[in-house]
Amino acid sequence: MTTSAPTGSPAHRYWQKLVDWQPERRSALNRYTVALLVTLLAAWLRMELAPAESGGRFITLSLAAAVSALYGGFRVGMFSTAVGMVLINFLLVRPYFSFSIENPVEAFWLNLWHLITQIVVVGSIALMQRRNRDLRGASKLLEESKRKLEDTFEQGATGMTHSHIDGRWIRVNQTYCDIVGYTKAEMLGMHFRDFTHPQDLALDMNQLQRTLDGEITHYSFEKRYIHKRGHTVWVHLTLSLVRTEAGEPDYLIAVVQDITARKATEEALRTNEHLLRQAHALAGLASWKADLATGRFVTLAGSHQVLGLPSAEFSGEDLLALTHPDDQPRALQLWSLALQGKTSYHIEYRLMFGPDVRWFLVQAEFERDANGRAVRALGVIQDITARKRSELEVQRLHASLEQRIRLRTQALEAAYEELESYSYAVAHDLRSPLRIINGFAQALREDNPSMENDSQAHLERIMGASKKMGELIDGLLTLSQFARGELQREPVDISAIATRLLEESATTEPQRQVQWRVDPGLQALGDPPLVEALMQNLLHNAWKYTAQTPLASVRVYAQRRDGKTWFCVSDNGAGFDMARAAKLFQPFQRLHMPNEFSGLGIGLATARRIVQRHSGELQAEAAPGEGATFRFTLA
Repeated sequence: MTTSAPTGSPAHRYWQKLVDWQPERRSALNRYTVALLVTLLAAWLRMELAPAESGGRFITLSLAAAVSALYGGFRVGMFSTAVGMVLINFLLVRPYFSFSIENPVEAFWLNLWHLITQIVVVGSIALMQRRNRDLRGASKLLEESKRKLEDTFEQGATGMTHSHIDGRWIRVNQTYCDIVGYTKAEMLGMHFRDFTHPQDLALDMNQLQRTLDGEITHYSFEKRYIHKRGHTVWVHLTLSLVRTEAGEPDYLIAVVQDITARKATEEALRTNEHLLRQAHALAGLASWKADLATGRFVTLAGSHQVLGLPSAEFSGEDLLALTHPDDQPRALQLWSLALQGKTSYHIEYRLMFGPDVRWFLVQAEFERDANGRAVRALGVIQDITARKRSELEVQRLHASLEQRIRLRTQALEAAYEELESYSYAVAHDLRSPLRIINGFAQALREDNPSMENDSQAHLERIMGASKKMGELIDGLLTLSQFARGELQREPVDISAIATRLLEESATTEPQRQVQWRVDPGLQALGDPPLVEALMQNLLHNAWKYTAQTPLASVRVYAQRRDGKTWFCVSDNGAGFDMARAAKLFQPFQRLHMPNEFSGLGIGLATARRIVQRHSGELQAEAAPGEGATFRFTLA
């Protein structure tokens, strides 16, 4: 019967050290040195404790060999045995201190028996140590495996449980607790039925019963748990039954993976696919992909039905056969360039479905490998037949409208020319009667110097009216003149023209004090005589309407507005009310009374006609008593 020392006592610690001793951890020199010293010590003790003639020569040396084997292993134990045998035969066999043995036969059998005995003892010790090392290694591996298994169970990313057949938990890992939201302590008092979704419970219990009945060994399916906080958690459950050696159900192993995020993603994908299908239907689009290695084209999400395509999958040859012959070369060339990455694939062409020819807009992008070679194409196709028909109809209407506009323009030009010719002829033909009226009125006044004052006044009114009529006719002729003839554009120095005209005005009316300024370098491209007439009318207006201004000023300059160069004539004269500006450029319309400022109202109408002939614009800004600014462009 063996006894064991209490755990933690000095004897137990020494015993544990002896059991755990590993000779291979010591160097060979250390082990052989210790064995030699122990053997010498044992020989000395043998000689000191008993005379040489007494029995049991090898007792202490056997003990030394055993200690050496424990300390250094089998080879060291046999080394101690060999050294001991040498010492015994030298020291304790007659004649002493000599290897000359009196009875060699006896000595041979004694040494042989001792050697065999030591081989058995040292071998047993070595075998015990080896088995102890193997057991220690196996125990360590077992502990390591157990630890890893525990870590796998506790730290795994999936929920794991062991439970009794009746559903009581044996153990539950933290991940499983986190999935359902309960603590381990709470879980131990619950059954999986308590948090399984009611709609999934029947299926789960049915599968469990089939497993217990031996119909299946395990089962997997997706189910729902009710989280402690009330929301639904989707999981993938795998349950296996562990049986005893007798084949009876022992316990259940469940592995649970939280797939809530995956389920949400799947739901989002289903929603997006549904919305994409609706978008395809609303926009008349079909999305597609192509495997460039096989040349197969496949429409996605059933979108071929939106366009009424005959099938969801085509080969390159099928598509080429459907393409209108007139569009095939262009489509093939663009596809080849797009595959090489030299251009994008965006094309409109026709597909023929029997007698039905329809227009499609096709766009594609390419996925490429590490070498830049296109391996897959993704794109969309849209039926644009209605749009194309509308475009063709618009083009037809546009051509028809252009023709009608051309004819109407020609008619208007003819009517305008006829009106201009008529105005010129009428004005020219009215001059002769007016000259006759004016001549006879003047003759009457000269032939009758004693004519009464009333009669003289009548003659004056006749002569004044005929003069006024002549000026109006001159105005009509002026308008007619500027509306006729071919426009000759060439560079015009507006600064020089304005300077000369203002100098002439100053010379004509030297009594007036007018400060005028012309910015240098004002250049335009226009018809020189018409531009001069334009500036003459604008400067004449500015000079005339500053007559009643004490410190009159006139300025000619240019400014950039809306990307155009505007030439401006400004004054600080009488100005006018912008509310009446609609009449400003109409012939014979005046914004001031005749007793205020003279004139016929033909100058600004002439200026506008000249600007229009240059395809330009003429604008005016003014305020009563604050002057006016006229600006124009010559496009």
